[in-house]
Amino acid sequence: QEQLVESGGALVQPGGSLRLSCVASGFSLGDKNVGWFRQAPGKEREWVSCISDGDGSTFYTNSVKGRFTISKDNAKNTVYLHMNSLKPDDTAVYYCAAERLALSCNLYHAYEYGHWGQGTQVTVSS
Repeated sequence: QEQLVESGGALVQPGGSLRLSCVASGFSLGDKNVGWFRQAPGKEREWVSCISDGDGSTFYTNSVKGRFTISKDNAKNTVYLHMNSLKPDDTAVYYCAAERLALSCNLYHAYEYGHWGQGTQVTVSS
């Protein structure tokens, strides 16, 4: 079975940090673009970050740039999202997605990703 499993979500206070993990099984992330998306209640799914399979370039939406860092460990078949200085507006279910894409990952939209995880809840509240 080809699966992506996110973990690491939790309840944290504003200003806190979390590291989300996205572990792939049944397929390799080595030749995949991997993206992080989030969806808050009543809001549309939002692209957060991605890392390209080619040169490993990373990209971020403006609201998280400077606070979040995406990284990839091919040996562990895992992608991480380090989140610092968390804000209440970061509260959402976070999903990872993977797909073999020809171009830089920031050029693609959610519907173009074929592999999705089940999501992990991040709640930022005092």
